[in-house]
Amino acid sequence: MNILVIGAGLIGRAIVYGLVGRSGIKQIKLADREGKRAQRIADWIADPRVVPMRLDATAPRAVHAEMKDCTAAISAVPYFLNLALARAAVDTGTHFCDLGGNNRTVAAELALNEQAKQAGVTVIPDCGLAPGLVNILTASATRDLDQVDSVRIRVGGLPQNPHPPLNYQIVGSTHGLINEYMDPARILSEGKIVEVPSLSGLEEISFPHPYQNLEAFHTSGGSSTLPDTMLNRVNNLDYKTIRYSGHMEKVKTLADLGFFDEEPREIDDKKVVPRAMSVSLLTERLSGTKPDVVLLRITAHGRIGKDPRTVRYQLIDVFDNKTGLSAMSRTTGFSAAQICEMLATGRIHVQGAIPQENCVPAEEFLLGLQQRGLNIERQVRG
Repeated sequence: MNILVIGAGLIGRAIVYGLVGRSGIKQIKLADREGKRAQRIADWIADPRVVPMRLDATAPRAVHAEMKDCTAAISAVPYFLNLALARAAVDTGTHFCDLGGNNRTVAAELALNEQAKQAGVTVIPDCGLAPGLVNILTASATRDLDQVDSVRIRVGGLPQNPHPPLNYQIVGSTHGLINEYMDPARILSEGKIVEVPSLSGLEEISFPHPYQNLEAFHTSGGSSTLPDTMLNRVNNLDYKTIRYSGHMEKVKTLADLGFFDEEPREIDDKKVVPRAMSVSLLTERLSGTKPDVVLLRITAHGRIGKDPRTVRYQLIDVFDNKTGLSAMSRTTGFSAAQICEMLATGRIHVQGAIPQENCVPAEEFLLGLQQRGLNIERQVRG
């Protein structure tokens, strides 16, 4: 079987690394608009099955040509390209998954459900860390309970050695990060889907040393389809992002002062978009590849029969000195690679365009992550 990986950035690198150790894969086509980036990863992997190539993901004819002889394709490019790639996958009869990143784009992909069924393929958006891994863990935790009162999802990617003023390191899209901070967050509250402001709901949270006395707060997009799929199953569900203490207050100050506004301002006879300026400055000052850590905790409270139960999943993953892969790229890329492999080998049987919490077998998925070095702890308490 052949697999097409579109995008040779940090996450694409981790996806390919997560795939090459698996048996049964004949070829992994690694495609990027800059062919040299794909070539560098292929040289690093040093596996003859990895074939680097130049591919413009916005060129439909070229995308179709590369997809048509592949069993599955995975997108590791910006979210706004995913809908066109998903349509190409349906047209060519290729299973498809991506990293998500935008609720509207994901909704448009899921609207391809009937076309995907007719083509005999499966399309699964949102296959990264959050959304992605957290959705599958949430579905698994709720299946273990007869009645679910609440699910609390807490996730964050942090530098191991924080530096002021924000104690944060940008490893992805700064535009996407600001959207998470500015767009409303969708949660379940007393059995109803409601929206709450991001940068709100501040709480303290601690993990084992040295990751203690942290904070968590509402942000947009991390739970993606979960409020919809868990409606009528879970009474209360929310997603909060983990940061070092004091981060939310500082970011909220920038937001309140208008630094993330999209309306142009005239300054010295020139039009300036505050958000564009902020994106430029934040990217310049905060982007980095220093050792990081990903912290994840999902806690489901409910009952089995009349007895109270708590199901908890927890993950602490750090920068891998041996491979040079960051914790964020490992947790995101390995999750996506596992789902892509399960699609390519037919171990995800449901056809159509489907949220992963409704179609990915959790036990096999978690086993695949464990084999790739992600150790997720599961606890059940009375």
